[in-house]
Amino acid sequence: MAERYFLYDDTEDTKTRFVSFVGDNQRFDLAIVKTDRHYGKHLVLDIQGNRFAIIGEDDLKEEGYLEYAFQLNEEDAEELRSFLLELI
Repeated sequence: MAERYFLYDDTEDTKTRFVSFVGDNQRFDLAIVKTDRHYGKHLVLDIQGNRFAIIGEDDLKEEGYLEYAFQLNEEDAEELRSFLLELI
């Protein structure tokens, strides 16, 4: 087997918040990881939907970002955006 070439192999302390809430149309089960790795942005994992995104305040303001990243309709994305703006 050829020698493995790593682009990086770092270990970092993180803070993880697990939160579940119910919107008007669906339930959100999230793991939100705070790390310095991504320029202070959060790694948001949708546990039920098997999707994740690296999200900062600028991403929340970008039209269509949450809809694309988490495959949500506008209404559900707005509920998620509202929650994440309180957090981020």
